[in-house]
Amino acid sequence: MFIERDTHKQKKTGNIEVIVGSMFSGKTEELIRRLRRAKIAKLRVEIFKPRIDVRYSESAVVSHDENSILSTPVENSANILLLTGDVDVVGIDEAQFFDNGLVDVCNRLAEMGIRVIVAGLDMDFKGKPFGPIPGLMAIADYVTKVHAICMRCGSVAQFSHRLGANEKLVMLGEKNEYEPLCRDCYIKVNS
Repeated sequence: MFIERDTHKQKKTGNIEVIVGSMFSGKTEELIRRLRRAKIAKLRVEIFKPRIDVRYSESAVVSHDENSILSTPVENSANILLLTGDVDVVGIDEAQFFDNGLVDVCNRLAEMGIRVIVAGLDMDFKGKPFGPIPGLMAIADYVTKVHAICMRCGSVAQFSHRLGANEKLVMLGEKNEYEPLCRDCYIKVNS
């Protein structure tokens, strides 16, 4: 008996990788590492970041260790879909600053066969889930949580403690505005 098979090549589905952690934990460093490896593999890569992130550069994703990779700054998550061309990999940094539509954008990209790598803070300075990150973690194929070192005791840190009294949720900052803390030190500082 002869069985006829579909000889058309099926389009490969993509996936979603989420890299999360506190400030100074190496999220952007890990994102850059993965994107560079994709480029070495001759994959077509596009990188996006929120337009408000101008701490180190207006047009590059830059880690605290000053490693960088060129990116396209965008106003909102919908622009990522509009600006994504014929690519294999999409990188997104500082995802916590995007709107909640980022979850659907990443899902659509993955359904189009694109590998999506997203990095962002999982918690704000109050220790609460931040922006679209919880939704991204829920739909992700892979989640990597990276940790910093507690600036008070040297333990593994997962909280971003804001130095100063500014209560604004979105505040771009550096080492003079934030410090990574472990759970015990975070509780002590905030009680």
